[in-house]
Amino acid sequence: MMIIRHRYAAKNTGLLLLRVGIGFMFILHGWPKMMGGAPRWEMIGQSMELFGVGFAPMFWGFMAAFAETVGGLLLMLGLLFRPACFLLFITMLVAAAKHAFGGDGFGGYSHALEAAIVFFSLLFIGPGKYSLDYNFFRSEKDRNKYR
Repeated sequence: MMIIRHRYAAKNTGLLLLRVGIGFMFILHGWPKMMGGAPRWEMIGQSMELFGVGFAPMFWGFMAAFAETVGGLLLMLGLLFRPACFLLFITMLVAAAKHAFGGDGFGGYSHALEAAIVFFSLLFIGPGKYSLDYNFFRSEKDRNKYR
């Protein structure tokens, strides 16, 4: 393939495409939840009862909507990438558990579980060279390596 001349040459471009695509999709998933307001947040937050957390469902629902919407934006930008991936990972684990224990079957929880796997993996991989984290937070050692 002409685009990939060296086996690692397109890694950062691939990470950029993954970040932008998945981030955009999560903004689309999270935005209606953010705009749903308190009643929607409370409904979403009741999922925490599966883990013995029965207090403040509105707060937990807001945090899930926030993680999907703002986390998706941070993912796209590659800014605060690992904290955003961690929040999205936890949110997707809760969503997968809600659907799995709610009797929705594999088709009901597979999307959330797949997303959790992606976010967990991205915690290790990092945002790549084409990210704001790379430009703002890289170490002096990394700066010298790419000069």
